[in-house]
Amino acid sequence: MKDKEVLIVGGGLAGLTAAIHLSKIGLQVTVIEKNSFPKHKVCGEYISNEVLPYLNWLDVDISHLNPTHITHLEFSTSSGKTIESKLPLGGFGISRFALDHYLYQIAIKNGCIFLQDTVAEIVFADNEFNVTTAKNSILKSEIVIGAFGKRSNIDQKMNRDFITKKSHWLAVKAHYMGDFPNDLVGLHNFKGGYCGVSKVENDSINICYLADYETFKKYKNIEEFQSNVLEQNPHLNEIFNKTKMLYEKPLTISQVSFEKKQAVENHILMIGDTAGLIHPLCGNGMAMAIHSAKIISELVDKYYTSEIKSREKLEEKYIKEWNFNFKERLKMGRFLSNILQNQKLSGILMRLLSIFPFLLPKIIKKTHGKPILLQS
Repeated sequence: MKDKEVLIVGGGLAGLTAAIHLSKIGLQVTVIEKNSFPKHKVCGEYISNEVLPYLNWLDVDISHLNPTHITHLEFSTSSGKTIESKLPLGGFGISRFALDHYLYQIAIKNGCIFLQDTVAEIVFADNEFNVTTAKNSILKSEIVIGAFGKRSNIDQKMNRDFITKKSHWLAVKAHYMGDFPNDLVGLHNFKGGYCGVSKVENDSINICYLADYETFKKYKNIEEFQSNVLEQNPHLNEIFNKTKMLYEKPLTISQVSFEKKQAVENHILMIGDTAGLIHPLCGNGMAMAIHSAKIISELVDKYYTSEIKSREKLEEKYIKEWNFNFKERLKMGRFLSNILQNQKLSGILMRLLSIFPFLLPKIIKKTHGKPILLQS
């Protein structure tokens, strides 16, 4: 099927996974990515083990990257009240710097073509896409997969609904060195946000938090905000005071939107964060990105082998599959975020979980999927 081409806009986790899958089944894949590899990204860097059967099928051996194996969750309210739980499936910690670069190398080995450029325009006409880049390259393809992340200039040009609504979320991430358990992911609430802490490879600690911009802008800089807001949670106070940042300065993203997105727009098939972003407190965006790549790759395969007879049916089936696998998870993420942003409600939730601790693993399952099944 090498005469059948797929164009992927964006070479993040979802885009790279789709590139590997599609090239593995014999399609010619071109990926347009503005950045070079490797590169750090704002991300929680925890992946649920639900993806392991699929990664094994892709011949992606994560063990080469020496990930940490995470089995337990510690959750605390802004006042420091804590509850712990075993993670039903468990997961692993790996940096985007290492993982994306590894996937990129596999995609190259599989014959994928990478174009380091920015997409300026995507036009669909006569059952074909014309994609124009900033460097004036023009690429044509019958299938375009959108994997351009949380927020992009392409979203603005398409006037996607979520982009017209102002978001008040700011995300901050850095790696630290210090003592932290290898098998634990911590989720710590603070006034105006929540923070994830877990180990990745090379004994580094990833600390990534989401903050309300209205609260954040009251302070001069990130250090002052962390000192006056995050460190009011005694667990975060201890973590920040016992660790040392490995970056020159933290990475930040503003206008992080959790508004609903469409899985297909202008006939572009959206995957990963481009199709829907789950709140980081659920710790499962990376697994969802990988799973969405699997779903779309299998459907594109069926489209090119004429099992799916038309573009209309392809889009219809993808939307149905996306909703089946992710709609409820995204809804639960928004629900939990609303509770945790309200100190009174988060206190009630904590008291409830302390009385009925068996409820926490059930909540976790609602934000995580089952092990990904492979087609026979």
